[in-house]
Amino acid sequence: MSARYQLTGTTAVEISASIESGIRTDALPPGTALPPVRALAAELSVSPATVARAYQELRQRGLVATAGRHGTRVRPRPPVAARRSALRPPPAPGLRDLSAGEPDPRLLPPLGPHLAALAADAGAPISYSGAGVLPELAEAARARLAADGVPAGELTLTGGALDGIERLLGAHLRPGDAVAVEDPGWANLLDLVAALGLRPIGVPVDDEGPIVAGVAAALAAGARALIVTSRAQNPTGAAVTAARAAALRDLLAGRPDLLLVEDDHAAELARVPLHPLAGATPHWAFLRSASKPFGPDLRLAVLTGDETTVARVAGRARAGAGWVSTVLQRLVLALWRDPDVSELIEDAADSYDRRRQALLAALAARGLVGHGRSGINVWLPVSDETSAVTALRDAGWSVAPGALYRIAGPPGLRITVSPLEDADVEPLADALTRALHPTPPPHFTA
Repeated sequence: MSARYQLTGTTAVEISASIESGIRTDALPPGTALPPVRALAAELSVSPATVARAYQELRQRGLVATAGRHGTRVRPRPPVAARRSALRPPPAPGLRDLSAGEPDPRLLPPLGPHLAALAADAGAPISYSGAGVLPELAEAARARLAADGVPAGELTLTGGALDGIERLLGAHLRPGDAVAVEDPGWANLLDLVAALGLRPIGVPVDDEGPIVAGVAAALAAGARALIVTSRAQNPTGAAVTAARAAALRDLLAGRPDLLLVEDDHAAELARVPLHPLAGATPHWAFLRSASKPFGPDLRLAVLTGDETTVARVAGRARAGAGWVSTVLQRLVLALWRDPDVSELIEDAADSYDRRRQALLAALAARGLVGHGRSGINVWLPVSDETSAVTALRDAGWSVAPGALYRIAGPPGLRITVSPLEDADVEPLADALTRALHPTPPPHFTA
């Protein structure tokens, strides 16, 4: 813990507030180890039970995590805004950043012409009472989902995939409930589960999606929800195959107590067919967002599911945010309808596939086995994340350490291919090889 920051308080509420303040001001940055319970109790002249309650409250809110003998530490991305959180540090000079997990901005469709067309044809103003899902967008969304075999009946919109997942979990679960999540899995989702006070149960993933035995174990451990990434799984690039989908459907049949959530965030960018699980359980939801193919700032996701689940999400939205902007809805609909935009998305999907497959082939040629059936990331298993990340930074490459995405799974690196040029692939593969298999120093004898 930072020697500059002094924890204070005589009650659990005061101690937890002091720690939260340290996190908010960045005096306790992510990864900081908090004092052991008995040590802090002695320092503050309070009972160990008081400190334990403070730590428990912080864990339930997702600010800290307890990892056995490693003690209690500030989570990598705790759900409290630091004062400098809005200021993104500039990239290090000469360092190629392959850690962001974002689409290539050069491959996103231009929004200007469609925004200009919307401005020229604004239509009647939307009233509070008349706002909601535009019928024409709902019709187009159902057609797009049906084309992929998703039974799109009841439908609503959310402000992106993660917003939809948060509303779904909030509508069906309560703090302390267990959620089965992919391991490794989406870091933002792991943060959200912690922030909601839910208990994650990791499900191992291979190239074909969640492993059936892992899902069965999570269900046996009391999971009340299962979240599956259909394609372009983050960070591994896994995609659910037809055989895996059939096996999971058999396993999930007859589970009325389970909420099944599918996230198809890559949508049009995925170059593998969709094999949905939708409808395998009585309570289910399928999400498809617009941000990966069309731009991160387009915070809109289509959510379809059973009548009860969709009604709960839509009803909760009405009590809070109200609705997704109809201006945004009209913009997304215009992008869907534009054949030139569809062609750009096809080209982007081809580009990501080419770069991802080129990197996987270059790694394989050097004896390294990476993973990435779909999407914009490659997952590379390693024995030591810290040394590999450090060696790569020394060589001019920044990648994401797998610890951000893991619960109990083995270590690895996530490498985003979006910024790669064709000429980068071989030098990157060489750097990865040296980072994972460093040359031992020469041995001299007297």
